[in-house]
Amino acid sequence: MSNYTPMIQQYLKIKAQNQDSFLFFRLGDFYEMFFDDALLASRELEITLTSRDGGGDDRIPMCGVPYHSATNYIRTLVEKGYKVAICEQVEDPKSSKGVVKREVTQLVTPGTVMENTMLNENENNYLASLTACDDHTFSLAYVDLSTGELILTLITSGWDRVISELYNQPIKEIVIAKDLDDQYKTKLQEQIISTLSYCEETEVTESVQHLVESNEDPRLLKSFGRLIHYIETTQQRVLDHLKPVQVVELNDYLGLDMYSKRNLELTETIMKKGKQGSLLWVIDQTVTAMGSRTLKKWIERPLLDRYLLRQRYEIVEGFMDEFLIREDLREQLKTVYDLERLAGRVAYGNVNARDLLQLKRSLAQIPFIKETVQSMESEAIKALAKHVNPLPDLYQLLDESISEDAPLTIKDGGMIKDGFNEDLDQYRDASRNGKQWIAELEQKEKQETGIKSLKIGYNRVFGYYIEVTRANLHLLEEGRYERKQTLTNAERFITPELKETERLILSAEDKSVQLEYDLFLQLRDQVKTFIKPLQMLAEQISHIDCLQSFATVSEKQNYVKPELTNDNDVSIKEGRHPVVEKVMKDQMYVPNDVSMAQDSQMLLITGPNMSGKSTYMRQVALTVILAQVGCFVPAQAARLPIFDQIFTRIGAADDLVAGQSTFMVEMLESKHAITQATDQSLILLDEIGRGTSTYDGMALAQAIIEHIHDQIGAKTLFSTHYHELTTLTDALPQLKNIHVRAEEYEGRVVFLHQIQEGAADESYGIHVAQLAGLPDPLIKRARTILNDLESKPIHTEEKTKTKSNENQLSFFEEAPKDSQSQKKQTSSIESKLMSYDLLEMNPLEAMNVLYNLQKECKKGE
Repeated sequence: MSNYTPMIQQYLKIKAQNQDSFLFFRLGDFYEMFFDDALLASRELEITLTSRDGGGDDRIPMCGVPYHSATNYIRTLVEKGYKVAICEQVEDPKSSKGVVKREVTQLVTPGTVMENTMLNENENNYLASLTACDDHTFSLAYVDLSTGELILTLITSGWDRVISELYNQPIKEIVIAKDLDDQYKTKLQEQIISTLSYCEETEVTESVQHLVESNEDPRLLKSFGRLIHYIETTQQRVLDHLKPVQVVELNDYLGLDMYSKRNLELTETIMKKGKQGSLLWVIDQTVTAMGSRTLKKWIERPLLDRYLLRQRYEIVEGFMDEFLIREDLREQLKTVYDLERLAGRVAYGNVNARDLLQLKRSLAQIPFIKETVQSMESEAIKALAKHVNPLPDLYQLLDESISEDAPLTIKDGGMIKDGFNEDLDQYRDASRNGKQWIAELEQKEKQETGIKSLKIGYNRVFGYYIEVTRANLHLLEEGRYERKQTLTNAERFITPELKETERLILSAEDKSVQLEYDLFLQLRDQVKTFIKPLQMLAEQISHIDCLQSFATVSEKQNYVKPELTNDNDVSIKEGRHPVVEKVMKDQMYVPNDVSMAQDSQMLLITGPNMSGKSTYMRQVALTVILAQVGCFVPAQAARLPIFDQIFTRIGAADDLVAGQSTFMVEMLESKHAITQATDQSLILLDEIGRGTSTYDGMALAQAIIEHIHDQIGAKTLFSTHYHELTTLTDALPQLKNIHVRAEEYEGRVVFLHQIQEGAADESYGIHVAQLAGLPDPLIKRARTILNDLESKPIHTEEKTKTKSNENQLSFFEEAPKDSQSQKKQTSSIESKLMSYDLLEMNPLEAMNVLYNLQKECKKGE
């Protein structure tokens, strides 16, 4: 290192302490990066890579960004999962005798960003901390620094539940211990795709002890302590805005694992990873950023509490009954800014005068919102306004202090109103009077010299000056002015009076700007004292916004209030898929009934591809979720129990990154449902077994149906193309066959999208291929092959009940008539086959029997 210049040595020492971050090293008006940082940043930011002499043998790679536009570059890096260490000059270069002293003043990471331009206003930005307590128990803590929200939760059911919990939240960064098992680290990076950071300290410091209960679970406190230490180390800021921790008991909410959230597309679509096309997209009629974030959290954690749900239904119904007042409320809410994040910026110390103006304008609207809510008929709605505090003292403080034309920066003046501070008014008066004197002097000199183009100007280098063009210099009397600067086309002059006035003006302006800055810092500290009531107000406004959103979407889309039952029956009349219905717009959506009483706990759904089986299954789950977040549901009527969990296996979602095939993913998701579900759960399984051979798949599908029916008793919708499974209704009393109607018309299939009782009688696979546009010769060949298969004789005396069974190939070819030995063998096999009671066997036992019979046949060949 001694070969490098002192400045590069300083850079390397600071970089050594921030090896996992880009080091933005302040040099004058730029943040510079060197060595590997420069090479990588030039690619990621698409900026020019240069080099400089740093005292070593080779030139040092270098790139930089202007400090005034650094935020945009930092945002780009953070969005890509990188960390950025901001290294500032902490002493005046003019007074420094050697290398200017520099220190890292802030570490910007994906989980700790606070700038509005780096945040999605409709989504939380969580930083999480994970601690492994034992093989099955993990504690989680996560915080949104922009809002102050703090959540703790303990997971005692293994790693899969950890992944589901992390997947269900918008977590951008996870803090862990370095000795966390490598397999867990790998899964976090592959499945959650968050930035991993490390912190070993877990002790809860005295500064945040007030945020947790004294008797809190020590396992939770480890993750909480790790989280706080990481924040304090990286941010070096006061954390006054952190709210008391909320301990979330996961069993108090409807369980939605990562598979269900993804398959049902609750907050983002599978393909585009965007909001449009998701359930959130349909029901988000909120008008504030706070409300939008709260709604997303409600969808991610549906309720199990009947009382709270019925309370929400009552409020939604009240909002729907008074359309005009609700529309007034929506207009009033539109003028409310993000109070939650404004409070966070105040506490964090990066609030500016315009932020405080937004806060003032929002508070100005709160009394009208409270009055509007109180004017409604519903007592439940009136109760919402009871604790809404408009904070009149804070509004008055901001109204008296902040100028309506306040600039973005807080060091250039112009923020504080006249009349707020007597000393500031005096400085401003001196400055204004001096400028008025200069304007009057300019007019006077023009008249006395006869030079109409004469002007008095100002710049930061030379101060005030009198400028006369060269063409008019002959009009000046000798000795009238003192020469100050010569330009190409003009001369600049000064007078003793102008010098004195300049001194007075600049002195007043400097003192005014400094005093304004000091007053603003004092004002910010005063606003800090209102952070807790501001956060409470934000929470109340966001709840009002969410509930009016439910009413607005329910009215627009013709949703109805669900009835919560205690008998575990499901009855949905003319139910609809909320997303498909909205996407179809003017097209007619075909509604369908759902009936799952005590004698039909499981629905076995058959029908051709593209007929609507998956849509039907999803709409049941989405209806349940809407009901359990407190919204009305897309149906003519709905009676629903409270489900404790929803499990889904819908669609072919290969997990290629993790090296898992479609079939493996299918089995993993099925396993998760079967091992975790209870008789109060809802299970959706779509075409289980299709990823393997026909007989393997059919055996697995039947075994899963039997297991759920006999061992779990959960409400289940199971779609299949294995028509052989429809005969299971004879052995399983709570299994019911339904199918999606399709008709053949002039050689083409017409999907009616109607659910009817009974099993489907045909698959229409070739018709669907024809609809997909496969070449006609291929379609004709497929029909020929199908006819050949259907015409093959079946070597059994009993014919199966369904047409699809007739299409299956026989296990055994017919024996030649002249082969007596084979006749005897066949007779022996038939005798054995007839001796088995197939209905008493499980699928595995049946497969073993078939395998042994096949071996016996092959011996006689």
